[in-house]
Order: sequence, then C-alpha cells, then structure tokens
Amino acid sequence: MTQFVKGRGAKSGLPPGTLVHIGETTGRPVTIHVMDYDGEGCRETELQSVSQCIPYRDKESVTWINVDSVQQADIIQQMGECFGLHPLVMEDILNTSQRPKLEVYGDYLFIVMKMLHHNDRSEVRVEQISFILGPSHVLSFQEGIAGDVFDPLRQRLRAGKGRIRSAGADYLLYSLIDAVVDNYFVVLEHLGEEIEALEDEVVSRPTPHTVRRIHGMKRRMIFLRRVVWPLREVLAALQRGESELVQDATQVYLRDVYDHTIQAMDSIDTYRDMISGILDVYLSSLSNRMNEIMKFLTIIGTIFIPLTFIVGLYGMNFKYIPGLQSPWAFYGVVVFMAAIAGGMLVYFKRKRWL
Repeated sequence: MTQFVKGRGAKSGLPPGTLVHIGETTGRPVTIHVMDYDGEGCRETELQSVSQCIPYRDKESVTWINVDSVQQADIIQQMGECFGLHPLVMEDILNTSQRPKLEVYGDYLFIVMKMLHHNDRSEVRVEQISFILGPSHVLSFQEGIAGDVFDPLRQRLRAGKGRIRSAGADYLLYSLIDAVVDNYFVVLEHLGEEIEALEDEVVSRPTPHTVRRIHGMKRRMIFLRRVVWPLREVLAALQRGESELVQDATQVYLRDVYDHTIQAMDSIDTYRDMISGILDVYLSSLSNRMNEIMKFLTIIGTIFIPLTFIVGLYGMNFKYIPGLQSPWAFYGVVVFMAAIAGGMLVYFKRKRWL
C-alpha cells in the first residue's frame, strides 16, 4: 500500500491513448459478469467473450457489466470499441495508479475510485475500480487483486430488496459508490483498533520495533488520505448535475455518500493526529527512560566519589600515615566508608531522588 506510483515508467515516451497495463500483475484470467435487471426480475450470467456484450448496449432494462482484472489490454480495447469509449478512458482504466476523478464524455460518465481491503495480517490493500455510466448500463473495471465489496449489492439485486430494481442506471452507480465508501469505515475501524493497541504498547512497553510500527502506520494514513481526499471532488461534481445521466432523485443519495466521505476524511485526519501524538509519547518515553538511567548512574557515581577519595588518600606512598600501623585501622575505614554510603542513600531517599 505504501507504493505511491506503480510502474508509470512503462508509459514514458508513448503517445496519449496507448493501452499499456500499469500496476500489479496477478496472472488472474479476465472474467466478465453481467447482471441485467428490471422490475420483473434479475438475470445473471458470465460472458465468455466481449462480443457477447453487444446486446446489452441499448436495452430498456438496466445492465451492470463487471470486468474483473484489467491486465489484458486487448480485452479493455474490445470493451471500449463495443461501448464507444474514448482512448484516454481506456488508458486510464489500465493505469491503476490513477487519481480518483470524474470526467464527462457526452453520453457517458467516467469515474475512477479506490477500493480498500483489510486482511487478517493487518494489511490494507488498495485496488482501483473504474465506472462507466451510460443511459441504461454501468460498466465496472476492477484490478482483480483482492475481490470486491459488492456482494451485498448483488444479493439485493437478486432478492429485489429496496428500490434498486425499480430505479435507473444512475442509482446503480450510486449503490456501487456507496458500497465502496462504506467499506472505508470497515478498514478505518480495524486501523483504529491497531492505533489503540499501539498507544497502549507505547505507554507500557515501547521497543525499537514500536517506532517502526508508528512510522508504518503514519505512511498508511498519508496514503489513505491521498486515496479518499479526491473523492470529495468527484461526488461534489456529481451533485452539481453536470450530466443528464444523473437524475434529480439520485442527488439526495449522492449527498449522503458525500457526507460519508467527509466523515471518512475526518477519521483519517484524527488518526493522523493520534499517530503524531503517539510518536511524541514514544520520544518522551525514551527521554524519560534515559533520564532515569542517567539519574541512577549519577547517584552511584555520587556515592562512590567520597569513597574513592578515602581510598585514594590512604593509598598514598607516605611513610607515616595516621593509623597505618593500627590493627583495627582497615576495619575502621571500611565502617566509616559504609556509614558515608548509607548516609548518602538516606539523604537521597528523603529528597525523593530514589
């Protein structure tokens, strides 16, 4: 997730509209899944070739065609020729490091978003998804890295729940965007739990590994902000009604998704501030620990200064030293030194330096 630009060098020097896949290569085969529905029912099928999409271009029913995996440029080119897509649109579909955006192309809209996935290893995977909104169809193009978040929507279409089967293609587009945005909160919830655990670790038992986790979490928050922030512009443009493909009745739902996006941004900013605070606490903890060590060593050194002075005094090579010939001199000096050390410890204890 921390890779901000993925293989953009492959496009260097090529003319605009050149179809080159840029992104992670998984080797998964391309699958084309179709859900065609109306008020009467929902018909679902898997297409074996792009040519089978032709009957769905001008149907009165609403059609959702989902292309899973965009690694084969020839299939994307065939889809573009079938639905009359601009070469730059096909180029952006293949470029999976694209910034979220909205473009209006007369009889269709082109939208780029990012899907987030959180796995069991506390990793956040980012997958680009592109939407084409036509008069009666929606095309979606996924990277095919970690699945998608549309299974609840597919269940609603099959069961006919809600108003989705009685609405148009613009409402289907809203439902897809809403599913992507809602999953942001699932990912953010997991990250919030990790931040809380990290905060407890910093306060109780910080280790050198802790600071690496803090910096890794900080990079994730920066990347998530880069993913979510442009989506505000996309949804704001959809609300402004720049295209007749989006009906007024759908604007209310788009405003709701826009509000959810703002909430996600607020959560990300809050987590960034928390991580910065955790880093400050970690540095303060290290400083306090160093101060405790230095205080302990200083006390030890202070205790041994007078003892070292006495030992050095009696270690001088003079012929006549008082008490040097006494059989009890050694024991007397040891007791005197122990009394000095004990007295200093009592004094430090009363001063609460220990």
